[in-house]
Amino acid sequence: MVTLPDGRLVPPPHSDERTQLESWLDFHRETLALKCSGLDDRQLRETSVEPSPLTLLGLLQHMTHVERNWFQIVLAGRDIPPVYTPEQRGGFLLDADRDSGQVIADWRAEVARAREATAAASLDDCGKLTEAQARFAGESTASLRWILVHMIEEYARHNGHADLIRERIDGVTGM
Repeated sequence: MVTLPDGRLVPPPHSDERTQLESWLDFHRETLALKCSGLDDRQLRETSVEPSPLTLLGLLQHMTHVERNWFQIVLAGRDIPPVYTPEQRGGFLLDADRDSGQVIADWRAEVARAREATAAASLDDCGKLTEAQARFAGESTASLRWILVHMIEEYARHNGHADLIRERIDGVTGM
């Protein structure tokens, strides 16, 4: 695989479907990590633009929440609580008692658990959706294939937010 100067692996242009999906998801995961790299706790807590409370740390928390939901709760069917409460809006709202080091470690741990949950699964294996998710998807289950595509979309969308927040913090763009 080709490695970018910043260390991210470029997904291979010719590979099987599973490799494509997992490679693009990992690329977007590492893009979010890169957007947050080199910043201190205060900078990671800086909001994007009034009146939005969106921060890079909030994006990391949200993606921790999303990783657990789709891979642990939906796909693996584990009966575990979500990482963040509804009051924390899926992780977007920050907890003053959690420092950025802990948030990053939690996110990395959830990514590792997601990889474990998918390792032995087929792209056609399905997880059970909540009622709200089923209304959105139009089905009561979703395949691992669907979940991977959704996660790529989720990261890509939030990486766009991260681009703008990072540029506001220190002017860094194009990572």
